[in-house]
Amino acid sequence: MRSCATSSCPRSDPARPVNRDAAAATAAAAAAAAEQDITFRSRRWVRPEDLNANGSLFGGSLLRWIDEEAAIYAILQLGNPRAVTKFISEIDFVSSAVQGDLIEMGLRATGFGRTSLTMRAEVRNMVTRRSILAIDRIVFVSLDESGAPVPHGYSTITYDRDRLPGQAGEGAA
Repeated sequence: MRSCATSSCPRSDPARPVNRDAAAATAAAAAAAAEQDITFRSRRWVRPEDLNANGSLFGGSLLRWIDEEAAIYAILQLGNPRAVTKFISEIDFVSSAVQGDLIEMGLRATGFGRTSLTMRAEVRNMVTRRSILAIDRIVFVSLDESGAPVPHGYSTITYDRDRLPGQAGEGAA
């Protein structure tokens, strides 16, 4: 007996079989669409020293990794090695990771201010594809040599290395 792919299809209707390939393709397309929003990725392997007393990934370790990756992304986008964390919004721990898990951290720029860059972060298990954590807003500010906020002059994401500090392309485009 065949079953239906939707709840509106009566189970006794053999003309509407379950199309598992189509369901898998739809899920893959949704995951691919979500991944297109991510403009910077890095991966980590969860090791014993990253675990809490419960045997799962310690939230502090994960937040340290995210802050470091966000700093790298901000430096590349703002063209300034003096980009610092200004704000991190509510953190939503959705599921956990355990020793041996491979996790992927993704960042997406959501806005450029006069001296700042705002981004969104998501962390997921690379094997199960389950979301581990989401942060809606992380804000980094570009500073000058004296530690004061300085305008960066950018309004769009770059995918090139033209904003690496100290490179020929340094400065606002």
